[in-house]
Amino acid sequence: MKLNTLTPEEQAVILHKATERPFSGEYETNFAKGTYVCRQCDAPLYRSEDKFDAHCGWPSFDDEIPGAVKRIPDADGKRTEIICNNCGAHLGHVFLNEGFTPKNTRFCVNSISLKFIPAKKMKQENNTHETAYFASGCFWGTQYHFMKAAGVISTTVGYMGGHTLNPTYKEVCTGETGHAETTEVVFDNTKTSYENMVKLYFETHDFTQVGGQGPDIGDQYRSVIFYTSEAQKQIAEKYIRILTDKGYKVATILQKAPEFWKAEDYHQEYYEKKNGTPYCHIYRKIF
Repeated sequence: MKLNTLTPEEQAVILHKATERPFSGEYETNFAKGTYVCRQCDAPLYRSEDKFDAHCGWPSFDDEIPGAVKRIPDADGKRTEIICNNCGAHLGHVFLNEGFTPKNTRFCVNSISLKFIPAKKMKQENNTHETAYFASGCFWGTQYHFMKAAGVISTTVGYMGGHTLNPTYKEVCTGETGHAETTEVVFDNTKTSYENMVKLYFETHDFTQVGGQGPDIGDQYRSVIFYTSEAQKQIAEKYIRILTDKGYKVATILQKAPEFWKAEDYHQEYYEKKNGTPYCHIYRKIF
């Protein structure tokens, strides 16, 4: 995951959980149309239509973008902290049953934890962001290579292709849920391409192995490209043909992307946290 550089003031709030002075933040009275994203990782957090004036001195929202914000009880049990679900940045606190809006929820957020993207600019940025999904064995190794690739905005590991809702790692490891360990890759298509993503995918795992990857054996470690469009499917098919012409027996499956379920936090950027390198995902140039 690529994170933005923070000023000392931003670090105090985002990393060390300080609180900015009330009525001092740049977004406290901002009601323009747009999206509020995390200042540290740019993940979308709140929409302008969910913002309201609680007269409390900080930006207030009565709803979040689904799955964007994580709630953590404070140690004293009196309040509930909210953090960015993508990078863990401290946002503020959430309060319930105050009666401000029909949703009875107030996300009280530090302006300094946010960046506001006007609706028109957000639409332009979304047009340059493309999402791809790759399964190539243990998702730790898959993510390791993609998160370092030029033009990649973010990577997230999770589960796809199974028949149960919101599976856990323990459940997936049984091989009974049908899911494959998968890496979600968001990239800027003005700086790289889906073709580059597919080439990196094939060059960082053994796409000829059936039912596993290296010593990791099981259907959850199968080689799959989950395509999100016909264009992605055609590009993946093109490179499978190229590999076949080179004499490889490609075991990779192409499947239309179903729902992606984010994996537990301790799996995210595993090798980065452990200061390690993959044991079965080794780059080798093919194309």
